Amino acid sequence: MTRHAHSRRTRRPRSVTVAATLQLLTVTPFLLGTLVVLLYGAGAQAAAEAEVTRQGVPAAVLAQHGIDFGGSETLAIVLVLILVALAALNLAGKRVGRILSWIFHPILFAMGAVIIPSQLFTVQLLESAFKSSGDSTLARIDVPALVGAATHAMPGWLPYANVAKLVLTTLGSLLVVILLALPSARTYFRRT
Repeated sequence: MTRHAHSRRTRRPRSVTVAATLQLLTVTPFLLGTLVVLLYGAGAQAAAEAEVTRQGVPAAVLAQHGIDFGGSETLAIVLVLILVALAALNLAGKRVGRILSWIFHPILFAMGAVIIPSQLFTVQLLESAFKSSGDSTLARIDVPALVGAATHAMPGWLPYANVAKLVLTTLGSLLVVILLALPSARTYFRRT
């Protein structure tokens, strides 16, 4: 590699480095959430089923209505792979990384604003859904006790990871878009 080419690569603007760092930081809560589901999801679901059974409701009612505290983490894994790829492309100065980041981060922002709060406000959302379902069996479930049972089967730090996920997917995504739009970033991506 020539000295000129080497100096171009080492002169990455701080805005691009910070944007890629935010992308990589956003990976962390998604990975943690995936690990929690893999390690604790079955136990949380069993605890939830035991709680509704204790309340005199058949445990099968949870599955019938799609209530699964174990869940699938396929989406989280896909998001992790996308974020890592975008960060690598941006750090390498590839224009496609910048363009795809501008497309992906608004989508991630919307997901963060809509989906992730459901992880933070599970009790309120389930209570509302159960009451409006028209199903008398669901309506009589003590939702705080149900969610509490599942939550006790999870690690105590999980709510903090969910808050970090919310902040990084919303505010972090906005910052990534802004940082990659700065003149220094524009110049960097033009040169490479």
